[in-house]
Amino acid sequence: MKRPESVLVVIATEANDVLLLRRRDPPDFWQSVTGSLEWGESPLAAARRELFEETGLFADVGLEDTGVINEYEILPAWREKYAADVQRNREHVFHLRLSEIMDVRLDPEEHLEYRWLPAAEAVRLASSRTDREAIHLLTRS
Repeated sequence: MKRPESVLVVIATEANDVLLLRRRDPPDFWQSVTGSLEWGESPLAAARRELFEETGLFADVGLEDTGVINEYEILPAWREKYAADVQRNREHVFHLRLSEIMDVRLDPEEHLEYRWLPAAEAVRLASSRTDREAIHLLTRS
């Protein structure tokens, strides 16, 4: 069973271009880097791990814990991955600022494509409310 705690990592350039990834399932679900914490893993360790797994980027420097923690109801489509009594998730928000747009390496089992978008466009395309709020907060778009 998955731990009901996750990370959201918004990646943006100094010019406020934001990286979004399109999930394989559900189709047309666009998001920043996300993922559940493993049992015994800290939010920072999970953010670094998910960043590398989903994009191939290392973040020994520049990965910032924003201190924002969201809590939300787990969508029914994903609830089967959690214990039967689990209905809510805690999400720790991180930010990685890059000097420029970089190519990323996707995990084809999880994501189909990526786009670098101006922050305002990324806010409109992001599928989850917490992702839209984090992009807006971190880029002031």
